Amino acid sequence: MNIEWDADKYTKDFSFVHQYGNGVAELIDCEKGSSLIDLGCGNGVLTKALQEKGFRVTGMDSSRELLETARRNYPDISFIQADAADFSVEETVDAVFSNAVFHWIDREKQTDMLACVYKALKRKGQFVFEFGGHGNNALIHSALGEVFSEHGYEYKIPFYFPTIGEYAVLVEQAGFQVRYAVLFDRFTELKGSDGLKEWIHMFVKTPFATVDEMEEEEIICQAVERLRSVLYRECRWYADYVRIRMKAVKG
Repeated sequence: MNIEWDADKYTKDFSFVHQYGNGVAELIDCEKGSSLIDLGCGNGVLTKALQEKGFRVTGMDSSRELLETARRNYPDISFIQADAADFSVEETVDAVFSNAVFHWIDREKQTDMLACVYKALKRKGQFVFEFGGHGNNALIHSALGEVFSEHGYEYKIPFYFPTIGEYAVLVEQAGFQVRYAVLFDRFTELKGSDGLKEWIHMFVKTPFATVDEMEEEEIICQAVERLRSVLYRECRWYADYVRIRMKAVKG
């Protein structure tokens, strides 16, 4: 899925994305000095955190806008623009890490992405990642689907949210040994009084491709109001995240 990112707003208002990634990184148990690719590195904040843990890091992302921010803020780190489902490296690495990325990759390209990761890793290399799992933001997408239908449009969830069983099979079919896998709910606070509205603007883009700007705003506001009773608590907006977290090793 190719979208254009507002890199400054993403960095300022959606810092929870990389903050939660610090917990995922705890699954990496390579020695200090090990080589690591941060796949889908975005603005590079997590890449820098991984460097500070002692890894020799390279950030990789398809977004020009986010990479510009990463290179500006962390000039001592190498950042490469590449498609997660179509990349190669000159030298294999000890670990590949990814946070909040794989649900952006279409189902039919998942096997290509996993094959690229497998080739990029050394034998016994570690593959550690987290992304949206089955049921992720189900309340939000359901409300958007209802409002889209009322406006005469079909709403298709623009993400891949597999079950843990489905994805573990894909990872093993790619040649990995799954060592750790969990699916869990993570109710996530959003920033600001319009947190949910801004979240939809930032992350749900492709369903609005054929909707004009005025009607898009109307649809979003209607969906937000329907969600107020379940996702607005004590003057704060939340998103109903569900995540898959895995660690696998190349055989």
